[in-house]
Amino acid sequence: MATTAVASPSTSTPSTPLLPRRRSLPPARCRLLPAPPRWRARLDIARRVAVGSDVSSYPDVAAEEAAAARKVGKRVRVTAPVRVHHVAKAPGLDLRGMEGVVKQYVGVWKGKRVTANLPFKVEFELKLDGQEKPVRFIAHLREQEFDIVGDE
Repeated sequence: MATTAVASPSTSTPSTPLLPRRRSLPPARCRLLPAPPRWRARLDIARRVAVGSDVSSYPDVAAEEAAAARKVGKRVRVTAPVRVHHVAKAPGLDLRGMEGVVKQYVGVWKGKRVTANLPFKVEFELKLDGQEKPVRFIAHLREQEFDIVGDE
């Protein structure tokens, strides 16, 4: 009986270096398939709504913008406990009792209603000890969080 020695695959040296296998691309006819009819219909509807929606024609948007425009430029006092953390020189500042000026209403943009949770931009001035110039900062507030004190 003759026996032959067979080398195990782990001890033999590979003839080609071990490289990751390249994935082949699918055939050209598979890459450019049109969307199924039900998806195409949904896309067409979404495009028509996005491009053709005219929310500005609603009278309540115009009335809302007119009512908010009367508050822009007014001096207001914060009545609710509101904390802001974006003022670097006064972190964790409580705005209750502070007075500021309403600078802008951001609930309507380009004639369309947007979902602004805090639609009024109010500018405040904070005088700090050791500084001659007051620190100016802006905070966004709801209408229920402030009372109008007077004109600027």
